[in-house]
Amino acid sequence: MKSTNNIITSRAVVIGLILVVLNAYWIGIASELWGYLFTLVHPCSNAIFTLVLLIVFNYICRRFTNKISLSAAELLIIYIMVTMVSTISGHTMMDYLVGALSHPFWHASPENEWQRLFWQYIPQWFSVSDKEILKGYFYGESTFHTVKHLKAWAIPILMWSAFIFFLYTSLLCISSVLRKQWDEKEKLSYPIVQLPIAMATDRKFFNSRMMWAGFAVSASVRIINGFHDLFPLLPEIPSGFRIDQFLTEKPWSAIGYTLIFFNLSVVGLTYFMPLDLVFSCWFFFWLTKTERVFASMAGTKSLYLDERAGGAWMGIGLLALWVSRRHLISFAKHVFGLNRTDDSSEPLRYRPATFLFFISFAFLALFCSLAGMSLWTVVMFFVLYYLLAIAIARVRAELGPPYHEVIGINLTPRGMMVKMFGSRRLRGENLAVMTHFHAFNRCNRAHPMASQVESLKIGARVNASNRRLIQAMMLAIGVGGVAAFLAYLQAAYTHGAQGRGVGYHFGQECFRPLQNWLQYPQGTDAGSVTSMVGGFLFVCFLYAMRTRFLWWPLHPSGYVLSGASWGGMVYFWFPTMVGWLIKSLIITYGGLKVYRKGIPFFFGLILGDHIPRSLFSILGMVLNVHMPSVGFFG
Repeated sequence: MKSTNNIITSRAVVIGLILVVLNAYWIGIASELWGYLFTLVHPCSNAIFTLVLLIVFNYICRRFTNKISLSAAELLIIYIMVTMVSTISGHTMMDYLVGALSHPFWHASPENEWQRLFWQYIPQWFSVSDKEILKGYFYGESTFHTVKHLKAWAIPILMWSAFIFFLYTSLLCISSVLRKQWDEKEKLSYPIVQLPIAMATDRKFFNSRMMWAGFAVSASVRIINGFHDLFPLLPEIPSGFRIDQFLTEKPWSAIGYTLIFFNLSVVGLTYFMPLDLVFSCWFFFWLTKTERVFASMAGTKSLYLDERAGGAWMGIGLLALWVSRRHLISFAKHVFGLNRTDDSSEPLRYRPATFLFFISFAFLALFCSLAGMSLWTVVMFFVLYYLLAIAIARVRAELGPPYHEVIGINLTPRGMMVKMFGSRRLRGENLAVMTHFHAFNRCNRAHPMASQVESLKIGARVNASNRRLIQAMMLAIGVGGVAAFLAYLQAAYTHGAQGRGVGYHFGQECFRPLQNWLQYPQGTDAGSVTSMVGGFLFVCFLYAMRTRFLWWPLHPSGYVLSGASWGGMVYFWFPTMVGWLIKSLIITYGGLKVYRKGIPFFFGLILGDHIPRSLFSILGMVLNVHMPSVGFFG
């Protein structure tokens, strides 16, 4: 029988839904109007800030009565619900989805020939094509809340919100099936969840002097830079500089974009990551840079870095399934009634999870089919999508990188399919529909499945009601999707999307490749496919070496984060390396006892960065002042 402290109550879900809506608007407005990327680094700043507000509320309540205070399980379910909407709203996904829905009709011109090339492949229920409706959207000085605008956008909002809901639900089913293998059998470390769990469950957390010392160090930097934004005459603390600006001659110029950027929250988060995995991250980052320089010396035109990374990510996904094969076989036998497995403690029992997955996938397949995609492209697209989702979730659960951008046309299912099959074979109707899916794999910074597996881990740690946990997560996804759409459309009709995030740039990124593929049809790219296979084989080699030799220091997860032309270490390799060095020295000379004593300090580094950032973002929105330091690169 569960303790009453671990029951997820209806009031917690209601509070969570209210905060889901507020956070959808907060993230959306901050991202669209000011470019504040709350979902760039994990755990998300807005979710941690929301949890802090709830803890402060709890503290005030307990001074008078304990009856209305929230339990640890309630605090964390609200945090989870806010995290769910954080994977929808923001620059990572919604900016690009709204941009794709509005862009093709407004920006079509005789020069780009979009009307002739692909207008006929875009269903009427996908987006709004009436330029009178779009005029207010792009130029602003209007409002979304008119009968004309609401009527025009109603069907696209409902259809795409339903798509988001069933896509994320299908990922939640996969997460619930893999949970036992990753959490209980392999005992992956889940570094990202340690801070919110400690905040909600440890009554002594905010009494730690070490935590407040770390908070003071990190917050002082944010506060100084925040006041510099408000009063430019005040000094600021520089956040970093680019190395490549000094390397202008060949072959050194081939090193590409190289930023020394110092972020104390990333140093704090690195403290909770496994040492060998962290070493692999920055080692492969510099190995790739070195490879570029030698390739320039040799006169090599292309290293196919993105294609190799794409194959490597697919390899991580397949390896995750291979390692879980016994569990998956047992799961399949249970589903088909061949053998009985105890799934009573699972978030979703295996048979309901299987049924819900197929219902969700059936909706996705019907959605794509009605839009014009052929069956084989639907299956191939989602096979690649789910493999990448499993890979990203696995890397987050195992390594816990605070930043894991998987960006580039050749790293998305759409781009990989064009390289493998050619745009000529895929045809315009398939390419046009997949172009609208670009937002779901454009950055992968806040990938839903990674947050879902961490949420299930949090639920297991506090022994929360599994059934209520799944229901709350699905409610947050459903309500959050609609709220994010409304937030973005209201901001666009008020301030104008033209020239802002959801304006020209995002739509061009979606449709320029489509224009090129249709104007210049191509076949299979043998070099790209060969490079994908090479990336896949390389991570298999790294995995084999780690399983055979305990001394082998390189991990496949480190390679996929650093091997692309613009990967997960592009901004944060330096603080990751600093965090690795600090942790190495502490464990080497102080041992595990000193390491454990240092945990509150590094928790403080994370909080000291996230809390002032959130406060200044709210202040900037209230004062209508742009504050560059609120962004992670300020």
